[in-house]
Amino acid sequence: MEYIDNLPPMDLMRSEKMTFVQLIIPVESAHPAITYLGQLGLIQFRDLNADKSPFQRTFVNQVKRCAEMSRKLRFFKDQIQKAGMLPSPRPASQPDIELEELEIQLAEHEHELIEMNGNSEKLRQSYNELLEFKMVLQKASDFLVSSRSHTTAQETELSENVYSNDNYTDTASLLEQEMQPELSNQSGVRFISGIICKSKVLQFERMLFRATRGNMLFHQGVADEEILDPSSNEMVEKIVFVVFFSGEQARSKILKICEAFGANCYPVPEDMTKRRQITREVLSRLSELETTLDVGLHHRDKALTSIGFHLTKWMNMVRREKAVYDTLNMLNFDVTKKCLVGEGWCPIFAKIKIQEALQRATVDSNSQVGIIFHVMDAVDSPPTYFKTNCFTNAYQEIVDAYGVAKYQEVNPAVYTIVTFPFLFAVMFGDWGHGICLLLGALVLISKESKLSSQKLGSFMEMLFGGRYVLLLMSIFSIYCGLIYNEFFSVPFHIFGGSAYKCRDASCSDAQTVGLIKYSDPYPFGVDPSWRGSRSELPFLNSLKMKMSILLGVVQMNLGIILSYFNARFFNSSLDIKYQFVPQVIFLNSLFGYLSLLVVVKWCTGSQADLYHVMIYMFLSPFEPLGENQLFWGQSVLQVILLLLALVAVPWMLFPKPFILKRLHTERFQGGTYGLLGTSEVDIYEEPDSARQHHHEEFNFSEVFVHQMIHSIEFVLGAVSNTASYLRLWALSLAHSELSTVFYEKVLLLAWGYDSLVIRLIGLSVFAFATTFILLMMETLSAFLHALRLHWVEFQNKFYHGDGYKFNPFSFASLADDDD
Repeated sequence: MEYIDNLPPMDLMRSEKMTFVQLIIPVESAHPAITYLGQLGLIQFRDLNADKSPFQRTFVNQVKRCAEMSRKLRFFKDQIQKAGMLPSPRPASQPDIELEELEIQLAEHEHELIEMNGNSEKLRQSYNELLEFKMVLQKASDFLVSSRSHTTAQETELSENVYSNDNYTDTASLLEQEMQPELSNQSGVRFISGIICKSKVLQFERMLFRATRGNMLFHQGVADEEILDPSSNEMVEKIVFVVFFSGEQARSKILKICEAFGANCYPVPEDMTKRRQITREVLSRLSELETTLDVGLHHRDKALTSIGFHLTKWMNMVRREKAVYDTLNMLNFDVTKKCLVGEGWCPIFAKIKIQEALQRATVDSNSQVGIIFHVMDAVDSPPTYFKTNCFTNAYQEIVDAYGVAKYQEVNPAVYTIVTFPFLFAVMFGDWGHGICLLLGALVLISKESKLSSQKLGSFMEMLFGGRYVLLLMSIFSIYCGLIYNEFFSVPFHIFGGSAYKCRDASCSDAQTVGLIKYSDPYPFGVDPSWRGSRSELPFLNSLKMKMSILLGVVQMNLGIILSYFNARFFNSSLDIKYQFVPQVIFLNSLFGYLSLLVVVKWCTGSQADLYHVMIYMFLSPFEPLGENQLFWGQSVLQVILLLLALVAVPWMLFPKPFILKRLHTERFQGGTYGLLGTSEVDIYEEPDSARQHHHEEFNFSEVFVHQMIHSIEFVLGAVSNTASYLRLWALSLAHSELSTVFYEKVLLLAWGYDSLVIRLIGLSVFAFATTFILLMMETLSAFLHALRLHWVEFQNKFYHGDGYKFNPFSFASLADDDD
């Protein structure tokens, strides 16, 4: 045990040692001190004003100012994006400016942009109206000219056949009245011209027809140009229309309908000369407005370009300032109102760096009083902090997704780095598929510097974050694939010739019957001759099933051993004596014994039925084993192990709660006289300080029920967890069989034809199935099953996961969208 204690500590085995510190900062040094600590990023402040609302805090006005500046900067960013420009990713070199000066600059820029946008919208609206007026004039002229020519051509026929009728005025339709000039003038046929969106024209025409009861004539034509919609900033196709009608009441209805549908109406004179004169004036004004709009857009783009050069720097500055004031709001003023008091957690190794940063802040602020930094005792559990790198971070995230480790608890990520990709590979073992995954991982790693600075999608970000997990998964998949001797389900004689040959010459073609062993076993992995034989599936099933049991028992024993190191580290001898020892005895008396039988059977080549041995170990422990006996003394050993397993259950259940009750009674005997022990330190404790002591009442029934649940969970879990490791066998078999089906029923079947087209189709289907089913869906499936084995079967033996992460105040961790 002394040797174990003297071993050097592992970096990831336990979280960094933390200490609770208090800072007493003079007001003039507060801002620079917090700024330097934010740059350092190694202290997590505790909110001493948790009982106050955000509006009751000291620096609420500064936070509001920063939030307002953030809003203005987001406005600038939106304007730059709408203009089709990109803010400069590299901040322009500019001397540092104060927050007040930046606030004035941002207000000026915002006022200027709003004014330019307002003028631009007015000019654009005028331009759109003139453009619509021009198109209405052109199209309406065509309608009126064609209408008059049509009238002249039919005037004679109408005069002879229709107009001679005395009752014509009462019975003629609007179109017929329009076609006779004399009667049109008498009855007052007029028209309204305008323009409307193409998407509304059908409903618009239907509404006009119903409102006028069919007493109108509707002409329409597609506008020559699309018009920019200022609200959506998109080009909209429009339709020019002319409505002929009679009567003031109809005119009023049509105008209301035009207004309801958002149609713009424009006056078009009937006189051709006036139309031409108005058209020339409109074209002249359009030309002037185009020039004015271009100049305005150029000036606006120039202003946005100037803002874009500094936008990134300004956003970073405002974000940092807001974070500084948010942190200052977590600090408390002392009684004199001249100092701010802060409390927080920091790693022990960072104390010197923090003190140096505080000294630098004192010098920069020209303060006559230094910042006081001292260590305090704390009752609250410290946060958990692991120093990780780009390789270990993904594995730590896998563990943290289940639960953050308790302070100084054994970290499963140390073992997950190896066991997770290995268990994945046991289910995914195929060195052809492993090479494909390896190439993908190498591509992601080779582009690490480029991709890390880009904004990726959710799926790509997850894939890039797990690039080193994918690397080890692919390497272990190649290793397990070599053991299984599968390359896209095809076996190869990589490590020499087969140990089997045909019984006679008649079976040399099929290799399905008549195989006999004639040499030493295949040196590494599965012999390729098993492929295609009648006993292939029973052999591989037996191999992978027993291998799964062995791997599961080893990993569960590892978890129980880690619980011993946890108990030893926290000086919990009760957990060692009444939890670790009975758990080891129970698990290995049953499933450790099963693993021993598997290994002995493999080594001796015995034909014993292990199912029979394990079942009758419980049903008839004293009966002789007969032909199922693997070694001398096995029956006696079985009885001893069965008794040990039965003793281990009450050993886990009863002693610990009663011992805890006795210890609590001895410790707090005479606890009613506790007030006499009040010390001076207790009198001056701050109400919000972490030094407050809380003595929880011991509840024996609760402790006993908890221990009973834990014991039952372990006993049942020992069976269910061992069975759960059989998923290694099941998924490995499924992956192998799927690969075989795609190879034999797709690729080989297509290759049996002489047609090049069929071969290419078969190759394409094989490549598609391999990529999307085996390399994507099967990878995800094996990943999730390996995750379950670690979270449930492995970590529940020792890992509590009820801690909380160390979340230091750091400028580096500020989100881009932080408000």
